[in-house]
Amino acid sequence: MARTAIGARSAKSARRRTSATPRKRRPLPLPLRLLAMALAFAAMVAFAAALARMTLEPSPASQELIHSNLRPGSSLRAYLDQPATRDAVKQIGGNILLGVPFGILLPVLAPGTRGILRVGLVTAVVMLMVELVQGAVITGRAFDIDDVILNTAGALLGYLLLGKRLGRAVHARERSRA
Repeated sequence: MARTAIGARSAKSARRRTSATPRKRRPLPLPLRLLAMALAFAAMVAFAAALARMTLEPSPASQELIHSNLRPGSSLRAYLDQPATRDAVKQIGGNILLGVPFGILLPVLAPGTRGILRVGLVTAVVMLMVELVQGAVITGRAFDIDDVILNTAGALLGYLLLGKRLGRAVHARERSRA
């Protein structure tokens, strides 16, 4: 009787081990892979155009706040102190939403940037450059460290919500193809 109980336990654990092994997925057909990459590329171009339009033109919503901000949290307090909550939501939420596509598309289009630290670092550097251009070149715009922080937070949110899975799925399919 002891033998059958031991045998049953080892058979059960063997089934668990085999069911836990990942199944090999068949790669998507070439037309679907090409379509996915074309859509990702189009989304990145659209994101770049939206980023340029929203950051490289003067913003009427931030005219009162046109001054460089090097102190984290300073602009956030100014946004939150505005009488209209809508303006604060627009400024803070807009900056967060601006970073979300970056966090989704970056791991898909640049496999070397996968990982939360890499996505955060690349996003922070790119957004820092955008803010520097705003402050130095665009009349009616100023450098704001809070925008860099909010954009990076948005990218990390996008990465955690979708970018991590998409990046893994796209590159797993490419590896299985090779």
